[in-house]
Amino acid sequence: MATEKLSPGLPAPAASRPYAKAHHGYGKRTAPGQRPARAADFALLPERERYVAGYVDRLPDGGAMDVKSLAKALPLYGQMAVGSALRALGVAGHLRRVRCQVVEAGQSRWVTRTYWSRTARDSAWWDTFTRNGGHQTSPCAEPAPSAAPPPPRTADAVPSPAPSPAPAEQSSSPVVPQQRTAAEETPAGPSPAYLALARLGRREPRLALSAADCALLEEAAAAWLERGVDTEYLTRALTAGLPSHVDSPVGFVRRRLRDKIPPRLPAAPSPAASDVPVRRVLMECTECGVPGPPEALPDGLCRSCRTPSPEAGAPTPVEVPEQRDIHALVGSLRNLMQAP
Repeated sequence: MATEKLSPGLPAPAASRPYAKAHHGYGKRTAPGQRPARAADFALLPERERYVAGYVDRLPDGGAMDVKSLAKALPLYGQMAVGSALRALGVAGHLRRVRCQVVEAGQSRWVTRTYWSRTARDSAWWDTFTRNGGHQTSPCAEPAPSAAPPPPRTADAVPSPAPSPAPAEQSSSPVVPQQRTAAEETPAGPSPAYLALARLGRREPRLALSAADCALLEEAAAAWLERGVDTEYLTRALTAGLPSHVDSPVGFVRRRLRDKIPPRLPAAPSPAASDVPVRRVLMECTECGVPGPPEALPDGLCRSCRTPSPEAGAPTPVEVPEQRDIHALVGSLRNLMQAP
């Protein structure tokens, strides 16, 4: 009788939920100059902040960093707890929210990006990074695609040794002058203006030109190309509106090359200051999202969020009402009651 073979291995865990991805240009961005990940990262933080920081640190760049998305991915805490944890992580120097104004093609938009640093940074470092991107790239600049790394060098890819010089006995033959190669002897090909004139007869038989005609008109056709037009524009201008019969193709083309030559276009003006993309950078309060200059938000918090709230058990001062004339008050009430 066959017996069932039991495996001591544990069943494979279920596939984890994919990370929520933010819109293009938003979401998490990793700050530069961090140390490699270690097992003791965030060990000094409280349990809730350590739990949220571990998830955010594993989150890839571009992942959603808003409170709602994080609370949906972290089942142990709700939105208020996650928001408080992000505030504490900002005070600890791991997180900053940066708002960038980007003006392109006459349209302005604000982009909020969340920067994360595994290594805790002080407010001075974050202020410098917000202004000039930490000596690397501007926080508002899109990351440029990195170049592909060179292929790894394997042990089999051994460089071949350089050829050893010929023995002295073999160099006793007389020195022969170096001959010119065939490429040097081959004359340069025809110019684009010459080719455009040579193809006129294939496109329009009434303007068929000989080799001598093309050489004669080549300089006049090259003047067209120097003014910024291409050979297709030149061909259309020469073949448009032809009469039913052309007695002298070379004379007809010479006349059109002289009379219809396009004007010289002025050089393209340099872009005005208003056309250059404008980027302004502001830091956002981690707690309430109020924007401001980096120096006005130490630890990533605005002034109102840094001010400690009054304790819940503290007695609230009661305003004492001013002394009033009781007799006058009673008299006025009697008069009101007697009124119709």
